[in-house]
Amino acid sequence: MDKEIKLVDIRAQYEEIRDELHRHWDDVFRDMHLMLGPHQNAFENEFAAYSGARFGVGVGSGTAAIHLGLLALGVRPGEEVIVPSFTFFATVEAVVHCGAVPVLLDVEEAGATLSAEKVRAFIREKCTLRGQELINRASGRRVRALIPVHLYGMPAEMDELMDIARENGLQVLEDCAQAHGAEFRGRKAGSFGDAAAYSFYFSKNLSALGEGGIVLTSREDVRDAVQRLRLHGQTDKYTHNEIGFNSRLDEIQAVVLRLKLQKLDRWNQRRIELAARYDNALRDLPLKFFVPLEGRRAVYHLYVIRTARRDALADYLRDRKIGVGVHYPIPCHLQPGVHDLGYSRGDLPVSERLAAEVLSLPMHPHLSEMDVDRVAQAIREFFKE
Repeated sequence: MDKEIKLVDIRAQYEEIRDELHRHWDDVFRDMHLMLGPHQNAFENEFAAYSGARFGVGVGSGTAAIHLGLLALGVRPGEEVIVPSFTFFATVEAVVHCGAVPVLLDVEEAGATLSAEKVRAFIREKCTLRGQELINRASGRRVRALIPVHLYGMPAEMDELMDIARENGLQVLEDCAQAHGAEFRGRKAGSFGDAAAYSFYFSKNLSALGEGGIVLTSREDVRDAVQRLRLHGQTDKYTHNEIGFNSRLDEIQAVVLRLKLQKLDRWNQRRIELAARYDNALRDLPLKFFVPLEGRRAVYHLYVIRTARRDALADYLRDRKIGVGVHYPIPCHLQPGVHDLGYSRGDLPVSERLAAEVLSLPMHPHLSEMDVDRVAQAIREFFKE
């Protein structure tokens, strides 16, 4: 009987670092410095240096990283933030947590990332620049920030998006939750904007054994603000100059992340090789693919294909013990939780088309070539039948 091929294999990563991990954990438990300790401080510095940023501030999750990053950039209640609709809902959620209003725009079809053309069209057709403030004429609200999402490990078009932001006085927070190690024109994702948010959720390319996140920035003011906000707004132990949150990256997870960071480049290269094997095996089938555009190095957090027969293919593969996923079946502008924003079906056609067609195949650095070949052969049999 064929073994199960998992969509993600978390245990395999754990086994690779297990012995060293337990030795470091023993040291942590002897000292019992469980929060804001030496491993967290070291990881913040190591990951910031790896990603090309000056500072890193560890927080409790990727969602918290977006939320606290936006607050640190000055996003306030009643302002607007531009966000792609085709993303995990946490991107939108974090904007709403700030009291701000998401402006949901469509994505590029080739890479599933925020369309610079759509951002320019929104600004040209609906906004007015007054001094350094971009005003949405319809709502009267200030448009404060822009969130490019590097979805599936595919970098967004950062040169053009940064140009748009500079021309219109917008703050930029990169959502890098799926892009650890991805590059745009030789620079790491997370090194372009005013801040960047990473998730270390347990399925990510660089993952904790649980939850975790980090805000990267090269601005001292943003670093200082996130450091206060993650710890109840404290300036010292019992002085709270602002309302903050309880959102820290704990020492236990920092140990995991430091060990895995040493292996990230090798694991990412393995993902790239496996993606190339999928490409070659599936290229003559009636499928569409996400291909990294010029100057973009994707790290394949997910390997995603597109087909109008997505649901039938997913069931076929599951029946053959092949794990699959759908990331994501409902674009954010059609989510019930934001129905009050007033979007309707048909408003963002590319996001809606992708949501109906995308299917994630097994992808992780411990996947074997035989596993990829078996997945590809099952897909070939599906279309043959």
